Amino acid sequence: MFRLGKKYRHFIHDAGCGCSHPVLQERSRHLSEYSRRTFLAGLGSAAITGGIASPVGAQTPPTKILLRQVRLFDGRSETLQSGVQVLVEGNTISAIDKANNAPPSDATVVECADRVLMPGMIDAHWHTIYAAVPLNTLMAGDPGIIFATSTAEAERTLMRGFTTVRDLGGPVFTFKQAIDRGIITGPRIFPSGAMITTSGGHADLRMPFEIPAREGQLSLSEMMGSAAIADDTGELKRRVREQLLQGASQIKLVGGGGVSSPRSPLDMTTFSEDEIRAAVEVARDWNTYVTVHAYAPRTVQRAIAGGAACIEHAHLMDEDTARMFAEKNVWLSTQPFLSVEDAASQSGPGAERVKQLFAGTPKVYEFVKKYGIKTAWGSDVLFSPELTPRQNTMLTHLSNWYSSAEALRMATSGNAELLAFSNLRTPYPGKLGVIEQGALADILVWDGNPLDDFKIIEDPEQKLSVIIKDGRIFKNTL
Repeated sequence: MFRLGKKYRHFIHDAGCGCSHPVLQERSRHLSEYSRRTFLAGLGSAAITGGIASPVGAQTPPTKILLRQVRLFDGRSETLQSGVQVLVEGNTISAIDKANNAPPSDATVVECADRVLMPGMIDAHWHTIYAAVPLNTLMAGDPGIIFATSTAEAERTLMRGFTTVRDLGGPVFTFKQAIDRGIITGPRIFPSGAMITTSGGHADLRMPFEIPAREGQLSLSEMMGSAAIADDTGELKRRVREQLLQGASQIKLVGGGGVSSPRSPLDMTTFSEDEIRAAVEVARDWNTYVTVHAYAPRTVQRAIAGGAACIEHAHLMDEDTARMFAEKNVWLSTQPFLSVEDAASQSGPGAERVKQLFAGTPKVYEFVKKYGIKTAWGSDVLFSPELTPRQNTMLTHLSNWYSSAEALRMATSGNAELLAFSNLRTPYPGKLGVIEQGALADILVWDGNPLDDFKIIEDPEQKLSVIIKDGRIFKNTL
């Protein structure tokens, strides 16, 4: 006989669970719709629909693709290389040909006519499932509409030139598998799985009727796989291992409050230093790393002291915190929020809190420059299909502090350096973010020169001529 532990006894409604109460019966019926199994079944529907034919825009990968007469930005250099051609074989780049040899007889030739070729862009802070889903739709909880919306947005993300994203929270594991298998179209995903938080942290989005938690009772957000709540070290280590078991490439801890969580102010701090260290040790045992969501100086400093390899956001950090980043050689993954247009989906307390981010953004980049902090770029767009196209605009915001070449390096080879921290847990062995022999074939061709006019990045529909991911052509207007 299979015996359920205390944590899952509520699923069988035994005699002592109190389910006979009418209110609890109704709530139980509602919550049952949100079980992880049912929620993720929504992906099955999307997968079946998408599996009828090849992903929209994608072509069956030819044996070889030759991109002729390009000006090359390799992801590392300050300037372009002219008069070269790039040969793709399978899903990797096999040659950067400066001699312009005749194309192989079995190659598909793309005449680029001096357009700029560069690596696919990488967003280091993205939420694949939640980026385009309005918050009221998400809370209504119909898995069909949630995954249909996310499926459409995944293709739009790729069509904006983002061939890879680091997903920093959400039930994305099976969604990633659907993309990797070609069932649906979208970028490569480095998944974190559920955001791991204490009670009251940014990822604790329990409704009032879910507080206090009954023994072993999972909240709605936990059942959906978007959050995992842990209030002691043993539980925290289990939650970390559960994400890794499902395929997490890195672990995200919530170190404090956040913008979009109405009851967790930005200044609060959650996990203790010892608890963060315990999570870091588990991640190291799995040969990967921990990144920590943190805004306030105390929260950031505690995460760094606990051994986190990367900090997300840090918009409220002070000079002491900046020095600590540099001394401990910790990465900062942050977002250049500048105005309400960058976070228009926020309302209520979130709308007020995001103003603190606008004020903090220039200071963050001043500290980055002053102390040489290793910095990744991400957009962190949430809850709005109207807002997600600003993913590209969030990148061009970097022109306030960086040259075009520096900004493009950050969104390609720089972000790829952070992704490499996933070590043996990387879902995609091979080099990303560069155009060089042996690198994975994620390639963009622009009609224009983004090093001269960085604003063309904001218009991928018109200016992005070719998109190749993993050696497959997803767009070609040439």
